Amino acid sequence: LIEIFDKLNATVPALRDSWAAQNMVPLSSLITDSYDIYATFPVKDMASLKNKRINAPGTSANWLRETGATPVDGALTTYYTNIQTGVTDGALSFASGIGPARVYEVAKNLTRIDIGAMYFGSVAVNKKVFDGLPKEVQDAMLKAGKATSVAHGKHVTKTANAALDTMKAAGLQITDLPAAEKAKWVNGLPNIVAPWLQGTGDAGKQVLKAYFDELRARGVKPLRDWDLQNR
Repeated sequence: LIEIFDKLNATVPALRDSWAAQNMVPLSSLITDSYDIYATFPVKDMASLKNKRINAPGTSANWLRETGATPVDGALTTYYTNIQTGVTDGALSFASGIGPARVYEVAKNLTRIDIGAMYFGSVAVNKKVFDGLPKEVQDAMLKAGKATSVAHGKHVTKTANAALDTMKAAGLQITDLPAAEKAKWVNGLPNIVAPWLQGTGDAGKQVLKAYFDELRARGVKPLRDWDLQNR
């Protein structure tokens, strides 16, 4: 994901222009590790989610639409108390965040959904300042940005794995959502991309197509071809 967005931010006009409009030049990409469900119950099948309240803030709430679960806004700083007090039954989140927040103490079941990592932004530099620098300095900054992306990816992986080890040692029960049930989840979602495209138009379609092209070029087979469904 880091490799893809490092490339797209530099080569896709719609993204490049979006950064420029904010007077910024992206240098490296920032991501999370994969999203799964940490809850007071194991998710054995889609029926397990019915009438459950799951913390899923922002755009991640879209991943729970039509699943039977109710997404509840929140943040890593609120998940523990929400689950402990019964406000929610779990959280849709990632290991590198859940571990340090100790949410596993009250949500003792991890169901691996493997929704995937999320790109959430970049380290960037002021464009006006960048444009005024000598080319060799610009090149050095861009090179350092690439190195930062690689280091960030390794750090997130290391942190996530360490968190999982800590949580397992503390008694976290880990299961995998069966592939057939995951397929039901993905195919049962409404067209969650369409509202975003309505707001972004052709530029959004350009980014969506470029993203899925890069996924497939790296051997990733999407469980749902959102780009083909939203041409």
